[in-house]
Amino acid sequence: MDAIVEAALKKWPNVPHCYGWLALDARGDWYMRDDRIQATGPFPLVKGSRIQHEKLIEFIARNYEADERGAWFFQNGPQRVYVQLEAAPWVWRLQPDGRVLSHTSREALPQSCWLDESGRLFLVCDLGLGIVHSQDMGLAAEQVERGTWQPEETTHAWLLQSQHCQLRPAPGPA
Repeated sequence: MDAIVEAALKKWPNVPHCYGWLALDARGDWYMRDDRIQATGPFPLVKGSRIQHEKLIEFIARNYEADERGAWFFQNGPQRVYVQLEAAPWVWRLQPDGRVLSHTSREALPQSCWLDESGRLFLVCDLGLGIVHSQDMGLAAEQVERGTWQPEETTHAWLLQSQHCQLRPAPGPA
């Protein structure tokens, strides 16, 4: 977490949490969802405004984590902004050299591989549960053909539950 964020938390410890205003799609893109967008429909049917400002994306990435309920958030100074997730808290980008990077540019070590009922490929890594980016399926197929990854069939709901992940965090007790 950024030092400036930690300082803001100490200075203003009781700022209310924010829900519904930030979302992450299955391709690793962040979306702002103001009141007007939220009123027109749920995420991901209505995504909102894609965040494209490089420094803001980097700031979100550095301050992105989960709480004890398995709800993911971005710590924006003293305010915790909870994230609506389309598929998983991480979006994995596969590299030609075999490395796995998150949508936040963190390197991850795969531990298991899963195929859900919709044919989406997920990896559980040391960082947690993530979906493999759709553009990286060729590289994923190479890992499967080599026997590095052996996808097991499951349901998306089971994956989320087993990895303690919430797609739609809402206010409530910890």
